[in-house]
Amino acid sequence: MRTFLNKNKIVLRVSFIALTLVSLIGASFFVIPSKPAAAEDDISGLNNQVEDRRREIDDLQKEIDAYKQKIAAKQKETRSLRNQLAIIENEVAKLGLDIQATEKKIQQTNLEIQALNIRIKRQEERIAEQKGWISEYIRLIYQQDQVSYLEVMLLNDSFSQFFDYFEQTEKIHSDLNDALGELKNSRQELENRQAELETQKATEEELKTQLTKQRDELDEKSTAQSVVLVQTKLSEQQYQNYVNQLQLEQQQINAEIFTLEKKIRTELESREKAQRFRDFGPARLAWPVDPSRGISAYFHDPDYPFRYIFEHPAIDVRVPQGTAIAAPEAGYVGKVKFAGDKSYAYIMLIHTDGISTVYGHVSGVSVNEDEFVTKGQVIGKTGGLPGSVGSGNLSTGAHLHFEVRLNGIPVNPLEYLPAL
Repeated sequence: MRTFLNKNKIVLRVSFIALTLVSLIGASFFVIPSKPAAAEDDISGLNNQVEDRRREIDDLQKEIDAYKQKIAAKQKETRSLRNQLAIIENEVAKLGLDIQATEKKIQQTNLEIQALNIRIKRQEERIAEQKGWISEYIRLIYQQDQVSYLEVMLLNDSFSQFFDYFEQTEKIHSDLNDALGELKNSRQELENRQAELETQKATEEELKTQLTKQRDELDEKSTAQSVVLVQTKLSEQQYQNYVNQLQLEQQQINAEIFTLEKKIRTELESREKAQRFRDFGPARLAWPVDPSRGISAYFHDPDYPFRYIFEHPAIDVRVPQGTAIAAPEAGYVGKVKFAGDKSYAYIMLIHTDGISTVYGHVSGVSVNEDEFVTKGQVIGKTGGLPGSVGSGNLSTGAHLHFEVRLNGIPVNPLEYLPAL
């Protein structure tokens, strides 16, 4: 019996020593080691590069703002060909800087993502280490829990050792609770950083989309610049004749649409098809094409490259050549002008509530005059590439020229479409 007690006494003393050592180092056992110097250096280097990009973006923004002021000043001057050319030249220069600034922003975001990934990796390593330490604490606690209070009292030399034993045990339990709290905080910090990473990635995607739009816009402005440059080489008389011809063409198109719509609405009221037309109900327009690539020209846009010829009566939705055009609302096909050559081609639909819609620069037609279409039905294909079928003389890139008219008068389409 004495041998058994001595043996257990030795075991308990060894356990007590282990507990004491653990308790003594407990304060540092759960302290998270500082991040490796290499990781810190990497993050510091990335942060320095981020600051460099920010300074470069700020410098570019100052140049962009200067061009904005020049453009605004020119727009206040008397409208003329050379004035319009100066505006376009400034817009081309500004867009070039816009593209550079966006590319710098993408670089900056990429650097921030790299730094976040390093932090996330280190946080995951930290959590793994904490789990290991907590497992070791639980193992030690379990070992001590196998010994009864009576055994501890009987097998220690004094009450002092007995109380020291339990004091150290309570310390381990306290440290374990602290460690669990630290682990919970670490997990929350990791989740926050991962959410931040997702936000940064979304920002990068938005910037890439913006960059694509800016490049498309630059191509369009450059094309417009080339068109206007050719015109500046004409003699004054030739130029005036050219402008008069284009203005007359636009006036004829507008008058044709206005007169034809009025005539068709009168006929629809007295024809057999009148009831079907009225049964369409209120006109609630949808987008005829996907607007996600942006709008290249707005209604009465002050930056419209041919504003010196006429006010832009539509919005130009940037879409690839040959994109399907869907009827934004049920309606009646009032006009299809499509010669199959490079002359301006368009489709006009007549809807209820005095609303009509016009689709310009079409490169293909899928409907005929004097027929009804349902909402979402494909009526044709977009065009707009200079020199392509249906583009006409005044087009600088692939897009859909989309007009909304109220009682024959052009109105801002954005006031009748779902918000972007």
